[in-house]
Amino acid sequence: MLKFYYHPAPNPAKVALLLEELGLPYEVVPVDTRKGEQFTPAYRAINPNSKTPALEDGDVKVFDSNAILLYLAEKTGRFLPANTPVARGELLSWLMFVASGVGPFSGQSVHFNRVAPEPKEYPQKRYAYEAQRHWGILESRLGQQHYVVGDTYTVADMAVWGWARAIPFIFGDGAWDSRPNLKRFVDEINARPAAARVDALKDRFKFKTENDAEAVRFMFPTLAAMSAKT
Repeated sequence: MLKFYYHPAPNPAKVALLLEELGLPYEVVPVDTRKGEQFTPAYRAINPNSKTPALEDGDVKVFDSNAILLYLAEKTGRFLPANTPVARGELLSWLMFVASGVGPFSGQSVHFNRVAPEPKEYPQKRYAYEAQRHWGILESRLGQQHYVVGDTYTVADMAVWGWARAIPFIFGDGAWDSRPNLKRFVDEINARPAAARVDALKDRFKFKTENDAEAVRFMFPTLAAMSAKT
């Protein structure tokens, strides 16, 4: 049986959505990142980067959410676009666009605007601008076609959905007003039964929610080190 290492966050949500869409049997292994469980030797043997999610499929270990999406899609032959070089090129491009741009810049924008001490104008503006730019590309894309890769629901859409649900948190109130195509996209996927099961997944486990000193030490080690010096 597949083992899915999970914490309730955008990147694990993508994989959970695919697992639910596929209907494959899988075991959820909770990893409480605020308690530092991602740094245990056992978990590092699966994901040396100490992040969630990760997947074990027998002897196969896969980490990074978009790598897991592609692995499962290719393993099952489902939620992939047409089997043509053009469609595969688009799928890989958009998966990497989410992995290298949408996720990191959205996360850093939230960090510098909501978490980092002594806010600095430049990083706040830089990451907010880049987050807006990346989401603007997707807003335009979804205004031209129904899904990220043509008219077929694929793992590229699941990759976007994982982060797109956080758009109001990233940009604040009224964030959907200027992103109607993304709102349509998110609402449509949210209405799928698999998405409802993903939302219920987090309630099966008790994860730490407090951002206390322990959580800061594990989630933001640089911030914890700075605090220790003062």
